[in-house]
Amino acid sequence: MNRLLTLIFFFIWLAAGTTLGAFCGYGQEVKPGKLVIVQDERIPQLIQKHVLLNSKQNGIMDGYRVQIFFDSGNESKRKAIDSRTEFLSKYPSVPAFLTFQEPFYKVRVGNFRSRVEADGFLEKIHLEYPNAFTVKDKINFPKVDQ
Repeated sequence: MNRLLTLIFFFIWLAAGTTLGAFCGYGQEVKPGKLVIVQDERIPQLIQKHVLLNSKQNGIMDGYRVQIFFDSGNESKRKAIDSRTEFLSKYPSVPAFLTFQEPFYKVRVGNFRSRVEADGFLEKIHLEYPNAFTVKDKINFPKVDQ
């Protein structure tokens, strides 16, 4: 019932001469003039704050990587280095990162902005690295193609 009343009111409003097209500016002659933007005076301050916070990121952002190795133990550091070296020989264009988070050495690869990108790369390497998986991580800003 409420919807019906709303529709009836809308059609009466349209019939009364205030057309939706006139309200939106359709059908009116376009004249050159000035554009005045009315905005809250705090918006430039918010933009400056956003730029400042992003500049403190030092080229780091939230993203995804594919973890191809993790291990702990006596030989784990050597195995991690070997795994990273082997990966870089196969995929020289994909960055690989060796990290130590006690007690594990980990090798993570890529700088993917979305999980879809990371999962796509994981599909590409899953035969060579069957235990690999996608992880959320801090990544380097991707390079912008020009």
